[in-house]
Amino acid sequence: MTDNTPKSALELAMERLRQKDKESNAPERPLTDEQKAGIAEVRQMYQAKTAEHEILHQAALRKAGSHEEVAQLNEALRRDTERMVGERDRKIAAIREGGEHMAKGRSMQKEKKKPKKEKK
Repeated sequence: MTDNTPKSALELAMERLRQKDKESNAPERPLTDEQKAGIAEVRQMYQAKTAEHEILHQAALRKAGSHEEVAQLNEALRRDTERMVGERDRKIAAIREGGEHMAKGRSMQKEKKKPKKEKK
């Protein structure tokens, strides 16, 4: 029996991507826990950056004196958002493609940043 409920746009997109992967014989590799954590960290960081830019944009809009300034500010926000989305997507793709060595490299970088406690 099939479920006759309508599918969401996400479900339809995922079906198309799975079909495309099957056609190109792309191997299916589940993400490791480190990769999932790395991807979540990247998404969270860029979500925060986007929120920060939006707050600064709103403040700048309040100070804008003309329609031209508003248009320039909106265009700058659009460019910055596109750039950040591209950066985020490249970093996520690198984590996905990099496999475990990418995830291990990320965790090693974190360990280097932690200050060592001295024993007395």
